[in-house]
Amino acid sequence: MQAQELLMALAEGSTISGAQLAERAGVTRAAIWKQVESLRARGVPVQSQGTAGYRLPWPLQLLDVSAIRAALSPSTRASLGELELHWEIDSTSSEIQRRATTLPDLSVILAETQSAGRGRRGRSWLSPPGLNIYLSCLKRFDAGFASLSGLSLAVGVIVMRTLATLGIEGAGLKWPNDVLSDAGKLAGILVELSGEYQGPCAAIIGVGLNVRLTPVLREQAGQPVNDLVGLAGGVAPDRNRVAAALIGALVEGLGQFERKGFGAFVDEYAAHDLLHAKALRVQGAQGSMDGVGAGVDARGALLLQTAEGVHSIDSADVSVRRT
Repeated sequence: MQAQELLMALAEGSTISGAQLAERAGVTRAAIWKQVESLRARGVPVQSQGTAGYRLPWPLQLLDVSAIRAALSPSTRASLGELELHWEIDSTSSEIQRRATTLPDLSVILAETQSAGRGRRGRSWLSPPGLNIYLSCLKRFDAGFASLSGLSLAVGVIVMRTLATLGIEGAGLKWPNDVLSDAGKLAGILVELSGEYQGPCAAIIGVGLNVRLTPVLREQAGQPVNDLVGLAGGVAPDRNRVAAALIGALVEGLGQFERKGFGAFVDEYAAHDLLHAKALRVQGAQGSMDGVGAGVDARGALLLQTAEGVHSIDSADVSVRRT
């Protein structure tokens, strides 16, 4: 029995004995224990119930491509390229990078777990199986890099649209590409570009969205984090519906960005801007600068009001903190 099969067996949340699991899989109980430890190492809270066996603290829903596709609108299905789900992969964005020349536009790759999930500025992204959403989308553009200014901010707006579709409130946007709630980080966005400066070019858009986090994962995150369960009153949303809502919002929103650029998202971004009118410290290679958040401009640059005037922060390779 592999880890995936074990997780499927435990998904309903009921207790199953090691002997039952071993008999079902045709392996030894020692082999079952090994896979239990494998799931625990990936962040899945498999509980031991003594001689009664193993269980999860709550039912768990695994992703299903058929269910996701069925939840998409006809227009989204018509525009979507490939839709793939992997049990485990190094990174959904890395998989698209490897196949970027052959995948059709607006292809989406999801994974139940990633062994090398990537976040902004080289950070790792914790990716336990069965708990959250990890996906990447390939979008090609005829224009060059300059036309893609503000893309990561637009994707933040797209994630906020997803939450609205799901009826989930309590989140906002932190420049340049974080989705936060009062309790901590809810989602991360990583946009990687390739191609020609004058065009054509392509963007690989990676989104990690926390659906359910365990206490161990919160500790491992190294920063305040939150999940959809916390924003939804303790009730876990349907993960396949979450994935479908995000894919639908990406397909529609990226098409809108292709036609109109970040200008089409500026007002929505402003409505969710968590840094506006807040005291900030921006720190980068050139040192630090203190000021007050003054929104973003039409290109997606952060505007910082200082004693010397308004400064425009273009580089995403900076740290922005509230003071």
